[in-house]
Amino acid sequence: MSQNDPRPPLTARLGEGDSRERRSRARLARRAQARVQAWREEALLLAAAALPALIAGLLLTAWMPARTGLWGWCAALGLGAYAVSLLWRVAYLARSLPIARERRRVPGVPGLVQARQRRLRRTWYRRQRRLARLLKRYHHSAMSVPDAMVVLTEEREIAWLNLAAIDMLGLSRADIGLRLDNLWRAPAFTDWLDQGSDQPPLEIAAPGDETRTLSLRIEPYGSDRYLLIGRDVTALHRLQGVRQDFVANVSHELRTPLTVLAGYVETLMDAEEEMDPQMQRILSNMHQQADRMRRIVEDLLLLSRLETSQPDEELFEEVDVTHLVEPILADARLVSGEEGHQITAHIEPSLHLRGVPRELQSAFSNLVFNAVKYTPAGGRVDVRWERDETGRPVFAVHDSGIGIEARHIPRLTERFYRIDVGRSRSRGGTGLGLAIVKHVALRHGARLQIDSSPGKGSCFRILFPVERGIESH
Repeated sequence: MSQNDPRPPLTARLGEGDSRERRSRARLARRAQARVQAWREEALLLAAAALPALIAGLLLTAWMPARTGLWGWCAALGLGAYAVSLLWRVAYLARSLPIARERRRVPGVPGLVQARQRRLRRTWYRRQRRLARLLKRYHHSAMSVPDAMVVLTEEREIAWLNLAAIDMLGLSRADIGLRLDNLWRAPAFTDWLDQGSDQPPLEIAAPGDETRTLSLRIEPYGSDRYLLIGRDVTALHRLQGVRQDFVANVSHELRTPLTVLAGYVETLMDAEEEMDPQMQRILSNMHQQADRMRRIVEDLLLLSRLETSQPDEELFEEVDVTHLVEPILADARLVSGEEGHQITAHIEPSLHLRGVPRELQSAFSNLVFNAVKYTPAGGRVDVRWERDETGRPVFAVHDSGIGIEARHIPRLTERFYRIDVGRSRSRGGTGLGLAIVKHVALRHGARLQIDSSPGKGSCFRILFPVERGIESH
């Protein structure tokens, strides 16, 4: 055994086990002896009450032979006395139940009840102490959690809070019992709190400290309680800002040299002199890669703008989706070329959309072009613009392509995430299209929904809020 092992030696542990077993047997023996003693005492009490009465009855019967029934009355009187003594002991036992330290012993069978009651009371007290220790331990643990935690009632009153909530949310112990929305009156927070626990987490500046960003979520528990959890995401936001600034700056710096490089390559390719075929192939590959880099830079700049800027309501206008989609479909047929995809459209001409035309054009074109690129030759691509059964405007693109495994779907909107890198590059993809679609949808209050399975094609839908749709007559 190691010297650092805190456990006692094996022989000591075996000795402890034997000692516990001996104590258990001794305790059982004492309880059996107590039961025997109780029944012996009960028999003595019965004899002490009944025998004198029976003897007196027999003497009276012998003295007055004509009154032979007197012995029965005497026996009944003795048994009555025994019943009274039993009733008195039970009454005393009932009175002693709430008294924790009563040591006076009740004789007879009620003594068994008294002993049982004392054992149950000791067990109850031990459980209460153990429960109190557990509650105290859990209380200290919850108070030490670095995330803010606030227990709310159905009326949004504060029932409990930890130290992190006091620090992050600017609350105090004196606020227990008060409504949280009366203490923190930020409109974004109160609106989110009124919407209940089904809403996504809210990111908001901490009260009293605009430089601190909190991520809040609310979870129901029990029948009438809610747990508000707040996490400090300031460092994460700072890192995201650094990343976005880096991408934007690098993209701006790359745009000019790529433009110059592509221009020189095009000039060399358009030269009138006869060019060596190998050199022609090299210049063609350079032009393709420069064009691909240019598209990546443009997509990065667009994605950076979508992520860092808030949607300006002045840019939102009524968009005729029919006129917006027609050029996209024409370009998609050109992209299809000799592969001969069957591109069809079912557009509701009277359904317009309130949004930013340039952003919607980018999102719609990305979905349509992706469907064409990842659908085998002769496949089908169906574009739809209509309201669903709930009245929401929906832009949907169905294809009969290769499909996507379920494990890839949650990550499709990540930057540069590709299922098949080789196929994506051969098709000219940048890996940023679906990320742009997701951010355009978010800026319009919409949601991107993806349904797909391998070999059965895919369906990409952008579900807009009902109020975004406009009926044009």
